[in-house]
Amino acid sequence: MKVNTRTRVLVLLVMTLMVSWGGAIFTLWFAQQAKRLNAQTTTTVESLLTLEHLVESFIMQKGYLTYYFLSEDPKWLKILRNHEEAFQKYLKNLRLLLSRTDSFFSDKSISILDDLSQLESMYVRYSARRDQVLNLYRSGKRTEGMTLHWEIRKEFHEILAYAKKIQGQVEEKLSQARTLQNTRFRTLNLLAWGAMPTSLIITSLLAIILFRSLLDPLRRLAYEDDMENEVTGSDEIRALYKKIASLMDSVTEVSSKLEESREHLAQSEKMALVGRLAAGVVHSIRNPLTSVKMRLFALERSLKLTPTQREDFEVISEEIHHIDTILRNFLEFARPPRLTMQRISFSDITDGALQLLHHRLESYGVRVTVHRSDRMPESELDPDQMKEVLVNIILNACEAMVDGGNLDIFEEVGTVEPHGQIILVKIRDTGPGIPQDIQNKIFEPFFSTKDEGSGLGLSIAKRVVEDHGGWIHVHSNLGQGTTFVIGIPLRGKIAWPRL
Repeated sequence: MKVNTRTRVLVLLVMTLMVSWGGAIFTLWFAQQAKRLNAQTTTTVESLLTLEHLVESFIMQKGYLTYYFLSEDPKWLKILRNHEEAFQKYLKNLRLLLSRTDSFFSDKSISILDDLSQLESMYVRYSARRDQVLNLYRSGKRTEGMTLHWEIRKEFHEILAYAKKIQGQVEEKLSQARTLQNTRFRTLNLLAWGAMPTSLIITSLLAIILFRSLLDPLRRLAYEDDMENEVTGSDEIRALYKKIASLMDSVTEVSSKLEESREHLAQSEKMALVGRLAAGVVHSIRNPLTSVKMRLFALERSLKLTPTQREDFEVISEEIHHIDTILRNFLEFARPPRLTMQRISFSDITDGALQLLHHRLESYGVRVTVHRSDRMPESELDPDQMKEVLVNIILNACEAMVDGGNLDIFEEVGTVEPHGQIILVKIRDTGPGIPQDIQNKIFEPFFSTKDEGSGLGLSIAKRVVEDHGGWIHVHSNLGQGTTFVIGIPLRGKIAWPRL
């Protein structure tokens, strides 16, 4: 049976529509599934972080009980109670987070909520026994208290092991979710690659049919001066052209949606990695850091220190607190930072940052000059986070000036109408400058020109300044150095335009 041209064109058009709409429908379904899976994965990562905090607060309870036994100082009991309250809060939050992922934890072989209830019961029994130990210590029965103290160590390790078991179960489910996500992405990728040659083949066949069966006969008719058929043929070609253009637009739209899906998946992967890295940092660094703080505190109380040595101890303690602040900011990168505002002069923050980096600046061969006619007036600022902003910018400048150089810091109070007075700080180096094509990217998360850089320093700095109601800009030309400009309102918060 001979198939006419109209039927062949119609079949090819229907096939093209099926490929386009089928790909669009599958992409929409995939986007919904990816959104749901991403939400569940994010909640699971939050559960892991909360579980880490829970374990940390539980371990700290044991430590402060021991400190009370050694020193009989009541303040350790107060800190112990604070960690008990924190443990209960984390336990409540963890239960709430896990309850949001019932479908995610639908495997009946792993009953995490039941295990969490068992963990809570074990902690209640342990807490009651620990209170008995405290009562014995308070009543002066240190020998009986110490004996019971050693007996409940077994319960402590059982609870700790049970918490690790729950953590392993959540991590297992997170791994399964990521595997499922990767499998779906590969499937989507294969379908996309399959759809493109299929569409190309169908379009080529359609073009051949149009040229051989329609355009050539119409051209022959045109050469025969058949005006009536020429006009009719022109209308048909225009109609077919519109249909083909519509189909190509549909293919472009599907490709755009596929690209958007890839970008969302890549961003989700980054955030998941940041969450896991933050959990690892907390687990591997923060507990030893707390131990160092406690040992320094004990040494400071037990040793007779000269004023210089005591000042060194205070500097060490302050810098340990600074490190802890950095860890906390990195852990909370995905959430807005909590500012601790106080009345302070920005000049004090600048001097503190330079004192902290004194040796680093000498090692880089960088000479710093602070230009100020008078000390800046006091304003509502978070000194720790603003100090971190200056440290990040200064260290970046030092690393850019590989052979040393000059760093000028200008402090002044300006006026920007209608916003009133502002604190204006300019940090100018004599480095090689920043290329124009990346100046708009340096404040983006995870963008870095250094192999070992995390790409978070300037992003966090920008967020801290904007949370103070201010702004931060960069001006740079190759070979002429770089200038960072920070502006912060002297009173209250101002919604500055983000350029």
